[in-house]
Amino acid sequence: MRTMRPRGDGNRLLNTAAYFNEEAVGAAVKSCGIPCKELFITTKLWIQDTGYGETLRSFDASLKKLGLDYLDLYLIHQPFLGKYYGSWQAMEQLYEEGRVRTIGVSNFEPDRLADLCLNHAIALMVNQVEIHPFHQQEPAIRVMKGFDVQPQGWGPLAEGKHGIFTHPVLTKIGKKYGKTPAQVALRWNIQRSVVIIPKSTHIERMEQNMDIWDFSLSAEDMAEIAKLDIGHSEIVNHYDPAFVKMLHGLQVHA
Repeated sequence: MRTMRPRGDGNRLLNTAAYFNEEAVGAAVKSCGIPCKELFITTKLWIQDTGYGETLRSFDASLKKLGLDYLDLYLIHQPFLGKYYGSWQAMEQLYEEGRVRTIGVSNFEPDRLADLCLNHAIALMVNQVEIHPFHQQEPAIRVMKGFDVQPQGWGPLAEGKHGIFTHPVLTKIGKKYGKTPAQVALRWNIQRSVVIIPKSTHIERMEQNMDIWDFSLSAEDMAEIAKLDIGHSEIVNHYDPAFVKMLHGLQVHA
């Protein structure tokens, strides 16, 4: 899966994440007037739905809520509950049947990603993880690329943390190109061959997020941004037992 530029008439990738919004996204897709073949729609398999049979049922439930005949990308949300091997076998089946065009995972650390890639007929194609200038994930990205897995960065604007929208380093670099700090942060990931899925509720910022294809950061710019990495997330701690317990308490499909 290659990094793709959005069409001139807007961003066509929708990442539902299975956070109780599939029906709303499906309704929007139906009413927007854009053919589904021109959109790229992603949803995820929640951890309570892992397992071979459970995955097939959850996939059907997601398709029904979205009002679709197929998905462009289906991801295993977390490597929890111990049944995601069965989930992957089901996803391989869905892929071979043409019901999903791309299969992958999210929030998989390098060891879990390598284990899954090495032990299945169809290697995963995408790993969606937190990637931004303050959590750059260089070692994890090297592992992904070694297995020909496309890195996809959630939270590419660090969910507003670290003063990213006014950060002095990003602001200084942006001034050279007439770009905002956010645009610099997004362009930085693009030049690392990371697919980005920025989130915004403001039309002006959505437009700015797409306006990153007319400039390139220099090697010196990239080196300056590399110094911002703190080596860990300050958004979520996947190793925190309380966080894991919280995830286990959520149920997407009743």
